[in-house]
Amino acid sequence: MASILVVDDDPILLNTLHSILGRAGHEVKTADNGELGLAIARRWLPDLVVLDIVMPGISGLELCRILRRESTVPILMLTAMDDEEDKVSGLQSGADDYLTKPFGARELLARVQALLRRTAIQRQPMAIPPSLDAKPSTYCLKEGELELDLISGRATLAGKLLNLKPKEFDLLAFLMHHRGQLFSQEQLLREVWGYEDCSDTRTVVVHIRRLREKLEADPSSPELLQTVRGLGYRFTE
Repeated sequence: MASILVVDDDPILLNTLHSILGRAGHEVKTADNGELGLAIARRWLPDLVVLDIVMPGISGLELCRILRRESTVPILMLTAMDDEEDKVSGLQSGADDYLTKPFGARELLARVQALLRRTAIQRQPMAIPPSLDAKPSTYCLKEGELELDLISGRATLAGKLLNLKPKEFDLLAFLMHHRGQLFSQEQLLREVWGYEDCSDTRTVVVHIRRLREKLEADPSSPELLQTVRGLGYRFTE
């Protein structure tokens, strides 16, 4: 059972989400505006936040940015149908994933379970093959001046701490762990996000772009996170 905060100004949807998540065995609290949602999140420290983008007062995007500055709680954004800008804005604000309205109970629960599962895995040390560089009492992935500590979840570049969001760290660690191996966007959704439905791959595209902006000297001509057009992505060998 996980503790889940749902923030949405639509009372019907709010009650529906509370019912679906509650029947699945989760402890659920709700808020019908951003201010109340922020107060509950700070006091209750939920395991996951489900957050609508469009709300009066503190918008969903602004609330997402505040929560991301203060914690690594997984955030699932609710977006309008076919609104590409909302989806990209949500991911850029720090959301881990988005769900397009209208959606069914099975899809909601699948996304929630995938986020919770990835968070649980992230809290555990990753099993690293002996061929990879290991330091006493911790495991590291290295490439030049880039270093990922898989125990602490810290990433540094040239000795400076990188501000990677949880899913950015997961994605980078996965690709570095399988350096030189090519993965399609659908494969990354399955392996990193834990999704079974991999039809919408824009989450991967946005996360790759954000990583390049933080890692690459020239994000438009990446050397570490390489694209093979029409096939997918790989970390340089």
